[in-house]
Amino acid sequence: MTRKKIKNIILENIKTLIGALLIAILIRSLLIQPFYIPSSSMEPTLLVGDRIFVSKYSYGYSKHSFPFSPNISNNRFLFKKPEQGDLIVFKTPADNRTDYIKRLIGKPGDEIQFINGDLFINGSKIVREETKISEPIRCGNFLLETNTFVETLPNGVKYLAAYNKQGTLKNTKKYIVPKNHLFLMGDNRDCSKDSRFLDDVGFVNNLNLVGKAKIIFFSNDTKKGSLLKFWNLQNSFRFERTFKILQ
Repeated sequence: MTRKKIKNIILENIKTLIGALLIAILIRSLLIQPFYIPSSSMEPTLLVGDRIFVSKYSYGYSKHSFPFSPNISNNRFLFKKPEQGDLIVFKTPADNRTDYIKRLIGKPGDEIQFINGDLFINGSKIVREETKISEPIRCGNFLLETNTFVETLPNGVKYLAAYNKQGTLKNTKKYIVPKNHLFLMGDNRDCSKDSRFLDDVGFVNNLNLVGKAKIIFFSNDTKKGSLLKFWNLQNSFRFERTFKILQ
């Protein structure tokens, strides 16, 4: 084989790799992106070790739709308004880099408040029904004894929310959601850094939205085994959560 042929083969391989990389970036930026759940703030809906697909097109596009959030524009294009109850991945306002996932509770103009452990939206108490779920829920390296409820938002969306039996956040101030912002909370109510903590997260600007969580495509219990120890995967793999649709 001549040098010219070898050179041509190398160039063709490089072109193929570049093309594949560009296609991957486009898919990740415009269509769908995988995310890993590292914390328990969304339990019982999302567990540590869940891997989810997030649609990038659900709310349109901003600079945070692209890798490394390039400063190309301070606008959002093809914007579609999120709905209460959506599971949203966003860049936390504290640094505009860290990805968080929380549930949308309040839209612009809404008033949010906890009174005696009950969630109020615009002065009305959210309907909730206690479940028979009794398993403790993680909070970092600890386990919390919780009461788990089915909560129903004003638009009819239902989801599970867990409350610490000790009730650490029973009462809050009244939060009034500003224009072009959202109020988001974790389903693990007493173990979630979210919009209730104004200095850490606070209200989330529409520009910070990354996408909407759609499906769990893989789940591994990190307490039982690591993916690196694939020979133990049968003990740690959560088969029942594979391809679970999120809501």
